[in-house]
Amino acid sequence: MICPVLHATLKHSLRRFQLTRCCYCTSPKFSEKNGTIELLGKTYQTDHVTNIRSSLIPKIGISLHNMKHHPLNLLKQQIVDYFYKNFINRQKNPVFSVYDSISPVVTLHQNFDSLLVPVDHVSRKPSESFYLNSQYMLRAHTSAHQSDLIRTGLNAFLVFGDVYRRDTIDSSHYPIFHQAEGVRLYRGQELFSKMNITGDYQIFENGEKNETKQPLHTKEAVMILEHELKSTLESLAFELFGKDVETQWVDAYFPFTHPSWELEIKFQGEWLEVLGCGIMEQELLTSAGAGDQIGWAFGLGLERLAMRLYSIPDIRQFWRYNDTGFMSQFAVKDPSTPIKYKEVSSYPQRIYNMSFWLTDGYSENDFYDLVRNVGGDVVEQVRLTDDFYHPKKKRKSHCYEIVYRDMSKSLSKEEANIIHKQIGEAASRELGVENRWNL
Repeated sequence: MICPVLHATLKHSLRRFQLTRCCYCTSPKFSEKNGTIELLGKTYQTDHVTNIRSSLIPKIGISLHNMKHHPLNLLKQQIVDYFYKNFINRQKNPVFSVYDSISPVVTLHQNFDSLLVPVDHVSRKPSESFYLNSQYMLRAHTSAHQSDLIRTGLNAFLVFGDVYRRDTIDSSHYPIFHQAEGVRLYRGQELFSKMNITGDYQIFENGEKNETKQPLHTKEAVMILEHELKSTLESLAFELFGKDVETQWVDAYFPFTHPSWELEIKFQGEWLEVLGCGIMEQELLTSAGAGDQIGWAFGLGLERLAMRLYSIPDIRQFWRYNDTGFMSQFAVKDPSTPIKYKEVSSYPQRIYNMSFWLTDGYSENDFYDLVRNVGGDVVEQVRLTDDFYHPKKKRKSHCYEIVYRDMSKSLSKEEANIIHKQIGEAASRELGVENRWNL
């Protein structure tokens, strides 16, 4: 179900707003007792798939993208301004509406089934996502709200929000990051008249699926949508990175769009993927009550763009919202003001290794999640350096390099030793691994 406050507000067709925080959207709160979890004003029964850790909870609901003078907020404003400027209706009002405070707690149906994600898809595994229980989870993408918003009658909207995934640990990955989602739908005559095309053209047919279209879509409709989608997103890249930036399109696969593409930009001599997009699967639209429409959708990671746009070297920096040395660098009136981040301070790394014998069912993401839970943001990076199989013992071992660095002070060797020992003990206790050596 969509948040009641959101549902009520949508009826008034507001074009831009922040949702009033209701029982779904209160300040972060977490408690676990008697087999239940209380989170954001609601209580959830835990079960065999519950894997959310208490260390993650304080960050849920902080919404960095809505903080004034935060780099993610500046980027969000630039994206919103771009769509407001380029998509105007006859009354000179913005076509796109913006939703940036929807609760991150969603059902499995919202996160997977409504987007046609196969039941055996890797993203459904507990090692990949954060589950409250077998019915509820922390959204893994803002696409989880597509069907709900389309069902209310919207045909053009942007969604910004925090998303959660269990992933590796390094300077560009964090269990919480932020996404922007865009959807634009058209009915037949609206699509063709937009391009000043006259004649008996249709958006639907009983055809066959191929690499360029879905069975129900006509090639003419798909060509128009593809042109608008790609030109819109290329222009957005030019708006953010400058008119001289090189771009290229790469064919891709997503369960909820076909055909699908990724946009890459040339950044510091290398091609960098900045977003994914495509023509929305008609089955998705039909199930959301918009089977008479056709459209496109895109999604992008805000941190990924902001790190390049502002030269921010480490994704953990985005969580320094209480650090005036960090936030003051983004205190500008115009969100499009060019900014190059300057390192506030740099403290030395502490580098250790950890090796252990694996057990059946071991998952690397379980280990990364454990390390993050025990070490917190003091852990800068975890890297698998050796994957070894002992032919005589018939056992497999992993060796990881763990890099520790405190963002606010110099981390002593004794402090790092304590954290490293705690991680090793927790890995043995919770994952059942057998430590070989920790250095």
